[in-house]
Amino acid sequence: MSNQLSTKFWAITLLLAFVAGSGTVRAQQDKMFSQYMFNMMALNPAYAGSRDVLSMSALYRNQWTGVDGAPQTATFTIDMPLNRERVGVGLQLYGDRIGVFQEAGGFASYAFRIKVGDRSTLALGLQGGASSYQVNLSEVRTTPDGSGQVDPAFASNISKVLPNFGTGIYISNDRSYLGVSVPRLIKNKLGEFDSGSLRAVQRRHAYLTAGFVVGLSPAVKMKPSLLVKYAEGAPLGFDGNINFWFADRIAIGTSFRRNQFSTWTNYSTDAIVGMVEVQLSDQFRFGYAYDHTMNNFRTVAPSSHEIMLRYEFGFGKNRILTPRYF
Repeated sequence: MSNQLSTKFWAITLLLAFVAGSGTVRAQQDKMFSQYMFNMMALNPAYAGSRDVLSMSALYRNQWTGVDGAPQTATFTIDMPLNRERVGVGLQLYGDRIGVFQEAGGFASYAFRIKVGDRSTLALGLQGGASSYQVNLSEVRTTPDGSGQVDPAFASNISKVLPNFGTGIYISNDRSYLGVSVPRLIKNKLGEFDSGSLRAVQRRHAYLTAGFVVGLSPAVKMKPSLLVKYAEGAPLGFDGNINFWFADRIAIGTSFRRNQFSTWTNYSTDAIVGMVEVQLSDQFRFGYAYDHTMNNFRTVAPSSHEIMLRYEFGFGKNRILTPRYF
């Protein structure tokens, strides 16, 4: 049974990764996190420095638990304001593995921040960096027992360095935020197969993020947020989230993820997510997300797990409202 699942998984991942650039079938390629609100540096370089303190975050996602070769992704980000908070700088490091595919990279971010009111700031961001992309095709098995003739399409491994850059806009205040970004603008070529008839390339992804906080009582606050994802040729992706904060220390929330096709009524539900956050101290926050799979993969891999850690410096300052919520 394990070999059969593994074989099916290789088929799925190869289809998504290689045929994704063929012009007939396309899919989202960027890394996915349920706690995207803690990985905003990966989505939008203009986010750098917006928390007004030196901030470090780490996330680890184990997707489709129980499936051989399922996606595992880790990311670390650090950012801070400079020049009296007129500039933000940041660094993102990540590693991603799915089946025979591996990617690791780093991107540096710069944000120019402009005050547009007593409490609001508009940031214009740029990022640049590179990633190492590897596909170990020699590990692919086309039969359950690994026997039989080697498929020529899987005879050679792939190893590439992929430079890229991106941009974004982010406006925020103590109670709300809105961002639009394209973090990778270069459509790097990933590989050619079957004498060049199939081509895989990095597709551009665009993101819209938004959220706000409203007080329901002195001790309870509600924090809705939205992430809209677009990849060239792929359906729109929507992540809707709502969290309830209690005494600014504990939060419980849920998210709903779906893919939108040609019409509003033509969509697929990808997952329902449960989340919990704990502000252990002014500096340290812990978060956990559990995904319950709702698509056709739910009978094979019904769940995914994600852990977030955040640590921040500079809480001796007077302004800590924005770091508390966004």
